Amino acid sequence: MDPVIIVGAGPVGLTLALLLTRQNVPVVVLDEGPGKDEPRPARTVVLREDTAALLERLTGLALDEHGVRWAGWRSVRRKQVMTEVAFAEDDPAAPLHIAQHIVTNALRAALAGEPLAEVATDSRLDAVEQERTGVTAHTRAPKAAWWRGSYLVGCDGPRSTVRKLQDIRFPGRTAVERHAVATLRTELPWEGHALLHRTPPWKSSGPSAGEVTARPLPDGAWRLDWLLPPGKDLVTPEVVLTRIRETLTGWTGSDAPAYDLLDTGVHTVHHRLARRWRADRVFLAGDAAHLLGAFGTQGLDEGLRDVDNLAWKLATAWHHGPHEALLDSYQTERRAVVAARLRAADQALPVLRGGGLRGIVPGAARGQDAQFTDGHLGRGALGTPGDYAGSPLTPPRLEAAIPVGTPPGAQVTDVRVTAEDGSFVRLRDRLGRGALLVVLIAPGTGVWDRKHWMSAGVMPRLAAAVTALPHPAELLVAESYPGAPAHSVLLVRPDGHLVTALSGVRPADLYTAAEATLGGPAPQAEPVAEEAREQAQAQEEQPMSERAATAEAGSGLR
Repeated sequence: MDPVIIVGAGPVGLTLALLLTRQNVPVVVLDEGPGKDEPRPARTVVLREDTAALLERLTGLALDEHGVRWAGWRSVRRKQVMTEVAFAEDDPAAPLHIAQHIVTNALRAALAGEPLAEVATDSRLDAVEQERTGVTAHTRAPKAAWWRGSYLVGCDGPRSTVRKLQDIRFPGRTAVERHAVATLRTELPWEGHALLHRTPPWKSSGPSAGEVTARPLPDGAWRLDWLLPPGKDLVTPEVVLTRIRETLTGWTGSDAPAYDLLDTGVHTVHHRLARRWRADRVFLAGDAAHLLGAFGTQGLDEGLRDVDNLAWKLATAWHHGPHEALLDSYQTERRAVVAARLRAADQALPVLRGGGLRGIVPGAARGQDAQFTDGHLGRGALGTPGDYAGSPLTPPRLEAAIPVGTPPGAQVTDVRVTAEDGSFVRLRDRLGRGALLVVLIAPGTGVWDRKHWMSAGVMPRLAAAVTALPHPAELLVAESYPGAPAHSVLLVRPDGHLVTALSGVRPADLYTAAEATLGGPAPQAEPVAEEAREQAQAQEEQPMSERAATAEAGSGLR
C-alpha cells in the first residue's frame, strides 16, 4: 500500500510522521525548506504535561535539559500580586518553555533513523489529485515530482496550500492580539518563575505598555512579550529597546540594568477554524486547521494533540482497510475541542481587554486574573486538554461500566503499570503504538513475579478476552488508579483517552467497547466480528460454578 504523504515539516508534521512510522506505516514528508531549522531565540513554545511527554517519547530527548520547567507562576496587577503558584521540583505539571528549533531538530533527528520515512526537502506542493484508491501530490521545481500516497495530511501552517487546494474555508478573526517579543539574558528577581504583569506602574514613553509577560529559558535567558495596542503601528528597534529598558528598570529598580539582547520579533495572534478537517483522503492538522493563542494559550499543544488523535486512526485504516467512521471521528473530536477553546477565548476578550465598567466591579480583577492564569498554565476552558465525551466512538451504555477518577473521553492518569514481559513502566509510555490498552487494577501484584500473577485469578480469562478483541491490544496491570476499585478493568485508546471502566472481567462488554472505539466493524470484518462477539458472550455466560471458581481464584490478586 502507498505511504501517507505529510505536507509540512514543522513540529506537527514531523510528530505525525514519527507516530505513523512507529505503527509501521510508511510516510513521505514534503518539506518546502532545506531540512534544517535555524535557531531563533525569540521563537519559543510552552508545552503542557501531555504534549511534552509525547515529544519525549518520540524523540528520546530529555526536554528538561534543553528548556526550563517553570518553578512557579506569578500574576501582578499594578503593584499588587494577584496570584502565585509554586511547582514542586520535577513536577510534570509545570509548563515547559523551550526554543522551537530544538524541538523541531530533535524530531528531524529521530525521523532520520526511521527506515519507513522519506523526507523530500525543497519540495513545495502545488497540486493534489484524489481518486477512490489513493491521492497524488505534485511538487514544483527545483524538485518537481509526482508523489503517490494512500492518504495526505496538510500540516503546512496558517497559509496551508493543502487547505486552499481543497477549497476549505478558514473563517475567523485577524490580529486578535499583537505582541512585541524580545529574548534576552539578564537577572530578574524571580528566578525560574514566569510572570504576567498587567498595567505596570512605571511611566511609558511610547504607547501604553498595558501588559508584559516574562518566561524563563536556560542559561539565564528570558522571553519577554509586550501586548501592543490595537492597530498596525510599526514596531521599530527603538520601540523594543525602550520597552526593554523601562521594563527591566521597573522590575529591578536599577537605572541601567544589564542585559544581553539575543533576538526580537513581533508575534501576531489570529483566531481561525477550518470548516472541514477532512476531504475524503486529505486531512488538515495543526495551524492548517486552526489558529489560536490569546491569553497565553499555545497553538502547538493543540496541533500535537491533533496528530496524536489522527495517527492511530490512519494506521488502523492503512493496515486493516477502510474505517470511514473512525477517520471521520478525527474531525468530530478535534474540531469540537478547538472550537470550544476558541469560543472561550472570544468570550473572554471583551472582558479582559475591554476595560470600562467591568474593570471597576468588585472582584472583577481577580476573576480576570483567574482566566489569564488558566490560559498560561493550561487550566480551565482556556487551557485544559479537551476530552472526547461526545465522541461518535463512545460505546453504548454497558451494564458493567463504572465511574473512576477519569471521565470517559478524558486523558488517563499516568500511573505505573506492569507490562506483559514483567517490566515496570509508565502507562503513558505504552501509548502511540496503535494498540488498545487494557489495564487491570490489581492491588498487590507489584511484588509478584510475572510467572505467578499471569496464571492467577482472573488473568487467564482477561488475557483470552484481550486476545479476542477486534483490534490489537496490550494487557497491563496497575496496583491502583484514581477512583478505580480493585479488579476493575480500564480500556484506553492508543492516544491515551479512556474509553470505559468495567467492574471486573466482562469479555462481552470489553469487546463491545473496543468495537465502538473503532467506529464499528469494518465492512469486510463483520462475519469475523460477529463470531468474536458470540465467543465473548459465551465467556460472559459461563456456568455459575465456573464464575464462582474464577472469583475465588481472583481473590489472590487482592
